[in-house]
Amino acid sequence: MRELTDGRVQVEVRGQTVRQLIDQLDQEYPGIGERLREGDRLRSGVAVSIDGVISPEGLRARLEPGSEVHFLPAIAGGNR
Repeated sequence: MRELTDGRVQVEVRGQTVRQLIDQLDQEYPGIGERLREGDRLRSGVAVSIDGVISPEGLRARLEPGSEVHFLPAIAGGNR
């Protein structure tokens, strides 16, 4: 997504939930919301890490001031 953030690796925005965070990102960097959201949920294949922990709550996940959030490709797998 660096092409949407003018090459920035890290950006700072505010939000109390992942949904609000993505809304803020999309206002500042149009197109990010489309890459991260699919309707009212995270796009399939996208996971969100909050302070180093993958959250199963998706867009509803709560954030603390200063939380570090990463959007990652979701990895699935299992035993053979």
